[in-house]
Amino acid sequence: MNRVVVGSVLIAAGAFLIVLAPLLRFQVAPALSAAAGDYYGITKLRAAGAQYFSVPDGRVLTADLDIIVTTRGDVKEAAGDRVVWDEFTAVNDVTNSKAGIDFTERRSAFDKRSGVGLNCCGVNIDKAPVQLQGQIYKFPFDAEKKTYLVFNSSTGKAYEARFVGEEKVNGLDTYKFEQAVPETKTQTLNAPAAWFGMGTSGDVQLDRYYSGTVTYWVEPTTGAPVRQEQQRNEVLKSQDGVERSKAFVATAKMTDDTVQKLVDSARDGKSQITLIRTTVPIVVGVVGLVLVVVGLLLTLRGRRTA
Repeated sequence: MNRVVVGSVLIAAGAFLIVLAPLLRFQVAPALSAAAGDYYGITKLRAAGAQYFSVPDGRVLTADLDIIVTTRGDVKEAAGDRVVWDEFTAVNDVTNSKAGIDFTERRSAFDKRSGVGLNCCGVNIDKAPVQLQGQIYKFPFDAEKKTYLVFNSSTGKAYEARFVGEEKVNGLDTYKFEQAVPETKTQTLNAPAAWFGMGTSGDVQLDRYYSGTVTYWVEPTTGAPVRQEQQRNEVLKSQDGVERSKAFVATAKMTDDTVQKLVDSARDGKSQITLIRTTVPIVVGVVGLVLVVVGLLLTLRGRRTA
């Protein structure tokens, strides 16, 4: 095979790689940057010295709480840019050996790239239909230093989460966001009046109110939260607006093991995205350019020899 033929082959191969490089960067990389439809994960939080109203005891108890959140993707409902995740949260009183003091179920649909909620597929909180808004489980890929609307499952509404700075979490660079949730009525219930010093018999109607602050530490490339803290203040008020009891007051923080697992996962995801978005396209483009140059040199020399 003469130099002209070899040169032509190298030029063709090099041109193909040069065209392929931007396709990898701008088409393949975004397609691979997506939340998993078959996701499965367990997140653990701890709330030390929490206070909650115990219905069996008819009074407020103080205890250390374990909070276990199990999240599973509904593969059958994942389609196009949509993923659907089901979540189950169990709260256990460690101090007083009371398992299952509270259970919560949640079904959410969201865009697998932007992380923004979608209203379909029977989304609900404790079987009650809900209108999703804002970020659900994650922030968008390539999160920015700005304010995002983030859904709060305790109130069933979305509130702003402000960018407040950059911090390292277990050596990983993250963006820190804070969300302040104003006092919001979440439930109306009936309970014995005697529990709240409002009489000796019969029931009284009470409203449950939630307020709090949620802090997220987010790895910006993947948009994945790697640490979270929830300061929540839930109280029971009578119909005249007077606070009668604490319902659930706690500061819940992810456990060290959970944070490390999330950091490792985000670090791996960031590396994969960087590889397909930057490293591979650059290598492919450079190799393509080298092949074109070598091919041109061989072709020119072959023609001169001929």
